Amino acid sequence: MFKRKIESSLESWLSSASHKPIVVKGVRQCGKTSSVVDFANRHFKNVVYLDFREHPDYKKFFSPNLDVDSIIMRITAAMPRIEIEEGNTCFVFDEVQDCPQARSALKYFHLDGRYEVMCTGSLLGVNGYKTREEREDDARASIPVGFEDIIDMYPMDFEEWLWANGITPAHTNYLKQRLADETPVDEALHDRFRELLHQYVVVGGMPEVVTTFLDSKQMGKVLAMQRRIVDDYKADMVKYALPADKSRIRECFESIPAQLAREYKKFTYSVVRHGGRGRDYEGSLQWIEDAGIIRRCFNTSITELPLDGNRIGSEFKIYMADVGLLVSMLEDGTQSSILSGDLLSYKGAIYENLVADIFGKMGRKLYYYHKDKGLEIDFLIRYRGKCTPVECKAVTGNAKSMRTVLNHPEKYHVDSAIKLGDYNIGRKDSLLTIPTYMAFLLTEV
Repeated sequence: MFKRKIESSLESWLSSASHKPIVVKGVRQCGKTSSVVDFANRHFKNVVYLDFREHPDYKKFFSPNLDVDSIIMRITAAMPRIEIEEGNTCFVFDEVQDCPQARSALKYFHLDGRYEVMCTGSLLGVNGYKTREEREDDARASIPVGFEDIIDMYPMDFEEWLWANGITPAHTNYLKQRLADETPVDEALHDRFRELLHQYVVVGGMPEVVTTFLDSKQMGKVLAMQRRIVDDYKADMVKYALPADKSRIRECFESIPAQLAREYKKFTYSVVRHGGRGRDYEGSLQWIEDAGIIRRCFNTSITELPLDGNRIGSEFKIYMADVGLLVSMLEDGTQSSILSGDLLSYKGAIYENLVADIFGKMGRKLYYYHKDKGLEIDFLIRYRGKCTPVECKAVTGNAKSMRTVLNHPEKYHVDSAIKLGDYNIGRKDSLLTIPTYMAFLLTEV
């Protein structure tokens, strides 16, 4: 088991006197089940685990009614060896989206109050996920609004990756102090963190992939597992999307590397298919986003807060939610180049997706700024109460757009900026330069 940040969220949930049954939702294979089952086993004497994807027959436990005692009677009749004790039993409903009646039952477990319930869910709310029969089941069921707590879980973020590689809180605190003091990181530590960053780009944060890398250090095995996960996502698109959307969803997904290879990486439907239009593909793109596979990064009309209020809804870039999966979709040999320190391929797309990965897994929404005259800022974030441009430069660069914005505060209303890159900490006037491996420390809002 890797140390995951979800653990502290679950501890806070359980310690709250007013907590309700919890639903942990996230993209397939991000570690939801492992984290929830491990937590339940550590905190409860008895754990009743029901996996609705592996055992669709478990749905019968929630029919014809949702009375808690009746549900328990049906479960114990089918599983006579399990033990259920009031006040010390947790029910784990895995892949709860495959049994809508089980999710409806959360209301009655909460009102009953004798047992805890933890759920995991992927593809929750994705349009077209169900078959016709399952959609009919959904119509008979209901989401227990007000009777469940929901938290999102992502693949391992960069800090969790550092933990998995033996980086301790002492190391992280050292980086935080260097950032606060704006003083360079010790060269030995700087080189180690650079190495870990390059490895993270090619491995990403899928726990099974991370385990494979740490156990074998064989990139061939890592790549094979990543591509299997990507193939599983594509299979979901074919299996669960509405018939009219199946091919369009795959076309959108498979166009992502080509979209990011463009000089201006704004998502363009004509790249998906010649003559493609938004009205044909918008729903398909939304499906992939709802599944947690991608993140949108919206252009803003001005470089001011609030960023979401100034976003241009029709202008956005698309990044893979996990940078390792993006790299696995590129040609063979890309991994070797990255591990040797070359992040320049695909016109900076890999580097930008890395920063989008780090910011997105921190819970930051993604924004950028682009004007037709060639002015483009890679990311805008709210940092220390201000709209702060963030430029990503894999190597030392001029950051012309950044200089333009900083040199005209009367126009852009920006008085400080951050440049991320493959170098140590430094400052020149209003521009703070930090190594990319410290991006996860930009938590202040």
